[in-house]
Amino acid sequence: MSLARLAEQLEAGVLSPREAVQATLDRIERLDGKLNAYISVRAEEALAEAESPPSGPLYGVPVAVKDVIDVAGSKTTAASRILADNVAARDATVVERLRAAGAIVVGKLNTHEFAFGAMTTSPHFGPAHNPWALDRICGGSSGGSGAAAAAGLAAGTLGTDTAGSIRIPAAFCGVTGLRPSSGLVPNQGVVPVSWTFDAVGPIARSAEDCALLLDAIAGTRSVVDGGVAGLRVGVVEALLDLADPRVADAVRAGVSSLVALGATAEPVEVPKLAEAGTIKQLVMLPEAANAHLRWLRTRLGDYGADVRARLLAGLFLPATAYVTGQRARRGYCDSVDRLFERFDVLAAPAMPIVAPRIGEGEVELGGERVAYRLSLIPFNSPWSLAGLPVLSVPCGFVDGLPVGLALVGARHADETVLRVGHAFQGATDWHDRRPPDPV
Repeated sequence: MSLARLAEQLEAGVLSPREAVQATLDRIERLDGKLNAYISVRAEEALAEAESPPSGPLYGVPVAVKDVIDVAGSKTTAASRILADNVAARDATVVERLRAAGAIVVGKLNTHEFAFGAMTTSPHFGPAHNPWALDRICGGSSGGSGAAAAAGLAAGTLGTDTAGSIRIPAAFCGVTGLRPSSGLVPNQGVVPVSWTFDAVGPIARSAEDCALLLDAIAGTRSVVDGGVAGLRVGVVEALLDLADPRVADAVRAGVSSLVALGATAEPVEVPKLAEAGTIKQLVMLPEAANAHLRWLRTRLGDYGADVRARLLAGLFLPATAYVTGQRARRGYCDSVDRLFERFDVLAAPAMPIVAPRIGEGEVELGGERVAYRLSLIPFNSPWSLAGLPVLSVPCGFVDGLPVGLALVGARHADETVLRVGHAFQGATDWHDRRPPDPV
């Protein structure tokens, strides 16, 4: 059942909050031993909170949040050894807002260590497993959020996205995920990666579900049922050409569905698309190193090898690199903003491949073996560099694994990408397909 339909049943009294929470906890207990989507579960607290008086549009809805988001009285580990015993003194702002909307937080979700990677294979808390194939990654860094949403271990989840960390697991797990416009959702109470790019956003079954969660955490009032007739879609052919041809075919079919609904589509060339990843690294890596400076000095050996290497790379970049990156970012943002004078949304593959196997450091792309992390940068960095809202919606399968269509909007046009995603999902059923329960 989608979050939107569950909220309707709870409001109508067909189901009580306690029943909804207990059903979710039962499912977590039964399935999460195989998936490892959760780092911690708030069973007793959630059941107690289910007895609260009715309030808000998400009254009684069981949700879960990535374990970099503070929940008062619960550990925020960031899937790290360094924060393994860190108990939050107060709720993050987004959790306060979820509670005000009536939602009940049932637990904290697995992530790549310190949300600084794209696999969710923490050496300290173990990998999250993809519900569609347990030997595959969920993507990251919000991998637990994607897995929990796909397997029905929460009605909806929150993740964070600095360089694709909501869109990647949404695409790999066959669910819907929104990276909101930069600055739309407050980051207070969230373990930082990069202040310039960090964004908290929803992962759930549908665009409608994501809109409900976004409205709760951002204070917006999204209208998603306006259709797409007359909307102009720019198709990023350069990214389709880089993707696995079968992934590209699924994305092209998704664009055709939007055209059948009344949108228009034509190719678009994104300025400096190839340079976006480099510009972003010049800003993100030093900011991440700065956020970890105290631990890099005292607890270097407690990091996983991949995260440690990226943090040290940021530490040793010269200050001039950061200034160059920030100046280049401003010029890049201006050039991308101009695209939305011609288009309402851009369409591209959310990822160029389907989920690789756990432990695979390289993937096959264009007949070559490419480092997994490098393969995804062109598909994610251009949009987060510009601070744009991006919705990943399921649009097909390759070898039984989900494919995601990325819908990119102008800055602060989050409602537009949600509306396009909702129209697409009204005409297709990819988002309704669920993986079998792991056995």
